Formats: sequence, structure tokens, C-alpha cells
Amino acid sequence: MNIRCVAAMLLTLSGVPVYAAGDAGRGAELYEARCTGCHSLDANRVGPLHRGVVGRRAGSVTDFAYSPALRKSKLTWTEANLDRWLANPEALVPGQKMGYSVAEAVDRADLIAYLRRETSTP
Repeated sequence: MNIRCVAAMLLTLSGVPVYAAGDAGRGAELYEARCTGCHSLDANRVGPLHRGVVGRRAGSVTDFAYSPALRKSKLTWTEANLDRWLANPEALVPGQKMGYSVAEAVDRADLIAYLRRETSTP
């Protein structure tokens, strides 16, 4: 087991959110490999653009056709909500349209770290 997995397990057991330990560099690689088929940082595709997502209200990108469920969700994309979303979108917002999840907590943490970094990048 690698050191990042051990660290994530220890953080989880300690009650510290795993995404607090995310590696934005690895998250960029994961984003490129797993997310860019549907998403982009700066343009809407099958899914909405992601630059600025951390702290944004879910369903609020004006020129994207969200599911009614996500538009009505009243969620804000906090790191905790992004973690829950990536783990199981349908459990967080029943009736949403995203058919992909990220099972590994370490991968979610790295993706969230990347999105957090890109949210603060002008």
C-alpha cells in the first residue's frame, strides 16, 4: 500500500476529510484521463465547465442545460459536497444526469484539490 493511501486512511479514521490531503498535480492527471470526455475547465460540453466550481451553486452556469433535479438541489459545491457527488452522484441528487463516479477516496481528494486550485486560478 502506498503512502498516500495510508495517509488517506489515517485521515478518514481521524475524522479529517480526505480531500484535505489532495494532490492537485495528480488531480490534474486524473481530470485529464477521467473527466475531459464530458467536461472542460473553461467550456460547457456534455457536462458544465469546471473552472470556479468550488463555492459555486450547483446548477448555476447560465448557458448549461442541467437536469431539473440538479437545478432544484440548492447545493453549493463545497469540497465535502464535491466528495459526496464524485462518490455517488445519484445518492446526493436523485434524478441528476451524471453517470460516472469515483470510487477511491484518494482519487476524489486529488480531483477536488485540482478543482480547488483551478477555482482560485484567474
